[in-house]
Amino acid sequence: MDAFEALADPVRRSLLTRLRDGPARVVDLASDHDISRPAISKHLRLLTEAGLVDASTSGRERHYRLTVEGITPVREFLDSLRPPAPLIPEHVLDGLDLEVRRTSRERRESDADRKENTA
Repeated sequence: MDAFEALADPVRRSLLTRLRDGPARVVDLASDHDISRPAISKHLRLLTEAGLVDASTSGRERHYRLTVEGITPVREFLDSLRPPAPLIPEHVLDGLDLEVRRTSRERRESDADRKENTA
């Protein structure tokens, strides 16, 4: 299962959101849902296969934690949907616009002064 398939299920998205706050045991994660612990364990296994969650054993308990690197393919895909950044940043164009306006104003004033002096 890849990250996209794993994120398609609302329960798995909810588990990831919960694990964002820190590691948790299956029993803790199951208490937040209206489904059985074995069902939560299955969701966690799928999230682990997708590389979104990592599990560590402490005694008889398994603690699950979010693996941020697993979301990289999703982030890269979403970033590819953004329109490309302009070649010239907006603030540079604003500066150019200001300079053109200033130069135009100075030229008009200069032409008006020249007309007054010739008249």
